[in-house]
Amino acid sequence: MELAHAAVPKRDIALFLDVDGTLLEIAATPHAVKVPPTLRNQLRQAAKRADGALALISGRSLQELDRLFAPCVFPAAGQHGLERRDANGKISRPGIDRKFLRQARDALTQLQARQIGLFLEDKGTSLAMHYRLAPHSKSLVQEVMRDLVAPLHDRFELRAGKCVVELAPKGYSKRLAIEAFMSELPFAHRTPVFVGDDATDEDGFAAVNALNGYAVRVGSTQATAARYCFDDVSAVISWLSDCNPDDGSWATRQQ
Repeated sequence: MELAHAAVPKRDIALFLDVDGTLLEIAATPHAVKVPPTLRNQLRQAAKRADGALALISGRSLQELDRLFAPCVFPAAGQHGLERRDANGKISRPGIDRKFLRQARDALTQLQARQIGLFLEDKGTSLAMHYRLAPHSKSLVQEVMRDLVAPLHDRFELRAGKCVVELAPKGYSKRLAIEAFMSELPFAHRTPVFVGDDATDEDGFAAVNALNGYAVRVGSTQATAARYCFDDVSAVISWLSDCNPDDGSWATRQQ
């Protein structure tokens, strides 16, 4: 696909970054991911250039994000917006009764034991079944997850990502998380930029577009609301470090 260069202003932006598939290459399992020390420094510098208006927007929990990026602690939305830490360090986390997931958790644990290559990620208030190491099990995982969400449909929903299906509480999204950040300092009154890589980021792209910002998709750009793209993770990392000193902009590419 032919792509034309575009300039994202360096100043007065609010920078929102997905993690897996955007800042980090996707690994076989979530726990296999490693964060290079250089990336932590790049994020610190990018946050400084944005006057602190940088937040991680991820499907991972806040606890996992802090483990990955330690000793750095960034404003962040975890579990697709279910939990959020603002720029002052205040954490918003709703009370979700975990008993509703007990039966689903037991069923998925049994499925994992039967099917080699499946990996169940238990986030406490959501359950994600990864099948990257067992792609032949995709249809089975989807079928089982649909059956499990059926009796919980008024409280939970399914989210599909890259080789993963997640059972998660309704009423929370990356879109709502970004909108919440944009109502607070230091994000308020800035131009939002959101970089993500898969279907779980699409509502975030829509939020940024509605705010006249820059929605950037990494990798495949088929059926996306993002108007800009990067080829891969390495392109995102290069962009984070590459500020044009002559015109004060960060270069990205438009579809």
